[in-house]
Amino acid sequence: MSNKFLVSLTNAMNNPDKATVGFVVANAAVASGQETVVFLNVEGAYLGAKGFAEEIHEEGFAPLKQLMDQFVEAGGTLWVCSPCYKKRNLDEENLVEGATIVGGAKLVEFLSMGAASITY
Repeated sequence: MSNKFLVSLTNAMNNPDKATVGFVVANAAVASGQETVVFLNVEGAYLGAKGFAEEIHEEGFAPLKQLMDQFVEAGGTLWVCSPCYKKRNLDEENLVEGATIVGGAKLVEFLSMGAASITY
């Protein structure tokens, strides 16, 4: 077992339920001692920009911004897909706390180390 876990998050405002549940699962993974990465891609890339997560609060869950902050504070890693972010004309100077813009090679490297992966 590699002790690595990846949540690929492809949703934001387009599907707040999936965006929220992705971070609920990521928080559970990091709390259980897994080296956990959330990869924000496709529509999920919007969550890498300050201000977007504040608008999402799915009924029955904590606000998304709170879940994201908890994840980073617990030691989780937040990666933002470089081409996805650029395609959406988002400003790299406006990243949320703890986020890093990465390319596909970084993701492949992490997965090739045996990381389990789930997509929302």
